[in-house]
Amino acid sequence: MAQQLLMPKATAVWLVDNTALSFEQIAQFCKLHPLEVKAIADGESAQGIKGLDPISTGQLSRDEIARAEKNPGHKLKLSDPKVRVPDSKRKGPRYTPVSKRQDRPNAILWLVRNHPELKDAQISRLVGTTKSTIEQIRDRTHWNSANLTPMDPVTLGLCTQIDLDLEVERAAKSRPLPSAAELGATLESAQETEKLGFSYDREEEKEIDADAVFAKLKSLKSTRQDDEDEDDQRF
Repeated sequence: MAQQLLMPKATAVWLVDNTALSFEQIAQFCKLHPLEVKAIADGESAQGIKGLDPISTGQLSRDEIARAEKNPGHKLKLSDPKVRVPDSKRKGPRYTPVSKRQDRPNAILWLVRNHPELKDAQISRLVGTTKSTIEQIRDRTHWNSANLTPMDPVTLGLCTQIDLDLEVERAAKSRPLPSAAELGATLESAQETEKLGFSYDREEEKEIDADAVFAKLKSLKSTRQDDEDEDDQRF
C-alpha cells in the first residue's frame, strides 16, 4: 500500500514553524511547490490552518528531521506505518449474502422491467450477478422463470437507493435522445398552424340599385301617410 502524507498543508505549517528545514525539503515532503511553502512562512498562505505534528502521527521521526536539518540535500522519508491496511480491491460482481441470493432473480426481473435502459454491467454491479443470468431472465429461459416475481432490489437490501439512482442517471446520459417517430408526434409546419377553422373571405358586395332603394322608401312613406289619414278620420 502506497503511503501518503496526512494533511500535507497542515504538516507544512508545522514544519515551517518548528524546524530549520529548507523550503525545498518541506515542499518535497509535503508535495507542494517551494513558493507555496515560502508563502506559508511569510504568512501569505494557509492562514487559519493549525499545524499538524507529523511526529505525533507517526509519519516522521525526530531523527529523520535532524538528519535533514544537517544536510540540506537530504530528502525526508515517511516512516513505516505500524499497522498496514491492505488496499480494498473489489473485483467481479458485488458480494451478496447467502440469505439474499435467492432474491437476486426477482430483483433482476424488476430492474429489467422498470429500467430497461440499464445495461447488463450496471445490473450486475447493483445486485451482484452475472451477465448470463441477466440474459436468461431477459429471454425467459431461466430455470425458475415461471416462479419469479419482480421485487425492488432496494427493498430487498441488495443495493441502496443512491446506487440505483446513480446507475439510472448514468444510463440516461448515455442514452440517445428519442426521435420524432419514437415520440409518436411531429412538429407541424408554420403554414399548417396558421390555418384557421373558418374563412375570412368576404363575399363580393352586390351592386346597389338606386332606383330600387328609392322606390322602397317611397312605398314606406305612402304607407305611413295612409295610416295618419285613417287616424284623423276617426277623430
